[in-house]
Amino acid sequence: MNISARNQLKGTVEDVELGAVMANIKIKIDEPGVITALITKESAEALKLGKGDAVSAIIKSTEIMVGK
Repeated sequence: MNISARNQLKGTVEDVELGAVMANIKIKIDEPGVITALITKESAEALKLGKGDAVSAIIKSTEIMVGK
């Protein structure tokens, strides 16, 4: 997959929970461990996401918040 986004984390799908409209995708990566992506159910089904699939989490954000 070629894409211009530079914030990419490679990982493995740990869990897929399909809801009525949205899908909750847990992705295991080296650091920080597990991240959760909320995508549309339609997208999850089109990608045929399943446990153990190798994926890239592509992060796009207009701001970063820091708390202490």
